[in-house]
Amino acid sequence: MLTISRRLVLPACLMGIALWTGAALAAPESFQVQLSGSQQVPAVQTDGSGTADLTYDPTTRMLQWSISYSGLSGPVTMAHLHGPATAGKNAGVQVWLSKRGSPAASPITGAAKLTVAQARLLRRGELYINVHTQTHPMGEIRGQVLLPKS
Repeated sequence: MLTISRRLVLPACLMGIALWTGAALAAPESFQVQLSGSQQVPAVQTDGSGTADLTYDPTTRMLQWSISYSGLSGPVTMAHLHGPATAGKNAGVQVWLSKRGSPAASPITGAAKLTVAQARLLRRGELYINVHTQTHPMGEIRGQVLLPKS
């Protein structure tokens, strides 16, 4: 029969709680996503390009963005986070990144709390940013959102 010293139980429990809490309180991650017409499905010939600076906090599921772009065929009509889809696939809108009904000047900034399902898609790399213009209503530039490898 296994006997455990009472003096070891409390420190072992406290260490387990600390490890569990540390994993649950992961630090926010900041990263970039490159946007281009070649990532659109089907690909779009454009001089436009962009960069999305993102910060994601897994504890609160808050996603913040600043999307800068240039060289597009015209004003941005809307920008979204789409999914679930891996690179080369299309999917529906998950999160509006621009304000509905008004042109979006560069940079497009904002924040949203992701649902549990959207956070899961983000972790699996199944979300992409799509920036739409009047000339390219299905999207002119796009970038797959991939969290940095830990």
